[in-house]
Amino acid sequence: MTGPSPATEPPAASTSITPTPRQLWTRSRGIVLAVVVLLVAAVAIAAVRSSAQHGRLDPRSADSRGSRAVAELLADQGVSTRVVTSTEEARAAAGPDTTLLVADPDLLTGGQRSRLHSATENSGGRTILVTPGTRSIGDLAPGVTAEPTTSADSTLSAGCALPAARRAGSADLGGIRYDTLAPDAEACYLSDGLPSLLHLPAPHGKGDTVVLGAPDILYNDRLDEQGNASLALQLLGSPPHLVWYLPSPADDRAATDSERRSFFDLIPSGWLWGTLQLAVAAVLAALWRARRLGPLVAERLPVAIRASEAVEGRARLYRKVNARDRAAAALRTAGRTRLAPLVGVSPGRAHTPETLLPALTARLRTPGQELHPLLFGPPPGNDAALIALADQLDALEREVRHS
Repeated sequence: MTGPSPATEPPAASTSITPTPRQLWTRSRGIVLAVVVLLVAAVAIAAVRSSAQHGRLDPRSADSRGSRAVAELLADQGVSTRVVTSTEEARAAAGPDTTLLVADPDLLTGGQRSRLHSATENSGGRTILVTPGTRSIGDLAPGVTAEPTTSADSTLSAGCALPAARRAGSADLGGIRYDTLAPDAEACYLSDGLPSLLHLPAPHGKGDTVVLGAPDILYNDRLDEQGNASLALQLLGSPPHLVWYLPSPADDRAATDSERRSFFDLIPSGWLWGTLQLAVAAVLAALWRARRLGPLVAERLPVAIRASEAVEGRARLYRKVNARDRAAAALRTAGRTRLAPLVGVSPGRAHTPETLLPALTARLRTPGQELHPLLFGPPPGNDAALIALADQLDALEREVRHS
């Protein structure tokens, strides 16, 4: 007996159910379009706002959290205001007729704080530190420690003999609280026994340092409340010149070659919170997209499905995605599984050519090289070749059964 000769199959690329580039684009184009729209909107908003607005505590900003109002009032009193953005400019501006305001000392590195303190310590002028935290207060005001507030009330009474505070009265200074053992320090606006405004005279009467625990008295939208305007004008308007230092993480001139800045010193504080929020959003999105949140549960089918219908449905799926390789593999695997027990081969060795083909050759007297393309060959290149493969496998099985 001779086995059926397999049909000649033209070489073709293997097909699979992997999505095509067109399918991937169809699925993802909505997300890509949304990202592009967000980026364009962000660039447009940044371009519109960059020329007209500035940041928080900026004396050029008319926003609610800007400080343009206090700068305008100081100008009416003859006090000039100059904005600087580097430590070297702030150090050079320190002098006996100048008030140096540091808007956010915690943005400064250790080396910047040390150089700034050495320049202002004996300058003879006034230094105002706005909301320095535990990171910076020890370097800029030695001997002072910072404590977070424990009260929700931001309006506090002066409670001290400092002339500027006594004339201003109550003000919005309920922020960071400070403590010091300096005997000549004046503690004002106490909250739970600790001041949120600290006045530190310099040794030998050369200038002074004022520590503010809250920036509210400098904000445009809070200047007309309580005694905020009076306190701000008195603290900032004593010398004729005001230098407003706005520290920036991008201050390249501030770091010397000998100073090493860590990675976190280069990242603005807002980005850390933004990264945390994005991580939380990613976790929530993953939970939302999850198909199941537990082990699979076996469900009883409402109706019984015929085996022929299941086979036909799978065949249609294969045909829809042109998965002739998977269909041919399924046909050959099933054929080898049925042929193996007929020729005395164990099911575990049914898919090994070295075992199955010699057994078939002994039964049919057909050379193994003729059966190998049929049972272990490449996938068919078209639907006609796939149909021919199925017919040849059926014919081979019938021949083995009748031999």
